[in-house]
Amino acid sequence: MLKTRVITALALLAVLLPALWFAPLIWLGILIAVVVTLAAWEWWRMLFPANHKRAFSYAGLCLLSLSIWFMYASIDLIRLLLLLTAIFWIFLVPYLMRQSLNLDMTQWRWPLAISGLFIFPACWFALMHLRGGGLSLLLSVLVLVWAADIGAYFAGKAFGKHKLAIQLSPGKSIEGAVGGWVLVMSIAFVSVTVLDEMSLTSSNFFSLLLTNYGWLGLFGITSLCVVMSIEGDLFESQMKRIAGVKDSSALLPGHGGILDRIDALLPVLPVTALIATLFA
Repeated sequence: MLKTRVITALALLAVLLPALWFAPLIWLGILIAVVVTLAAWEWWRMLFPANHKRAFSYAGLCLLSLSIWFMYASIDLIRLLLLLTAIFWIFLVPYLMRQSLNLDMTQWRWPLAISGLFIFPACWFALMHLRGGGLSLLLSVLVLVWAADIGAYFAGKAFGKHKLAIQLSPGKSIEGAVGGWVLVMSIAFVSVTVLDEMSLTSSNFFSLLLTNYGWLGLFGITSLCVVMSIEGDLFESQMKRIAGVKDSSALLPGHGGILDRIDALLPVLPVTALIATLFA
């Protein structure tokens, strides 16, 4: 299993890293469109575990939604899409998560399916806008999410005693979440002080926050992003447990599905991109 995970991870990096660094935006856009379409396919399979056949149609509909938004895209429309998606994650998802495994999916399947037609296009626009703002901007957002996950893992292993959401994800702890937050805040501090002074970074997300919102804004918004990355992970776990599946799919050998890899990014991307569009 470990060998499979490593091979899959290396293959993904071999595709992703050159696309981020060297590929024209159009090719990166095509790659991300494939990823979000596959994620939409998995989204339907989790929402309708007894009706997998229509997952392909739903994925196509999501791609069509992305195409329509793209055709009529203006900065104001993109901001609206990102705002609607941010509202979904900030207000609706916590309400659904409070119901844990008692969430009545007969009531929420179709609203969540419709929401997916906005969530995944918003993810595409967020990634493309962040990349368009510079590689440092996109990478700093990715590092924020990855650091929150890595810090939570190691802090949880070392200090975890109090469960964060035992029904949704028994392995996550409050201590782990705090550890992830500490690591992210440390990276943010180093990024806007040491690295910026040495001119080793430019136009990264943390610097953008400090420049436009000050230290309080940097602290508050970065903390919100850490919380939302955890929320994305837990919400997908909730959906999988209700659907009775271990992974969102088996598309990535040893890693599960696309949603298993990007669940923490889905809530963070629209928020960070929305902030970035305000200072475009």
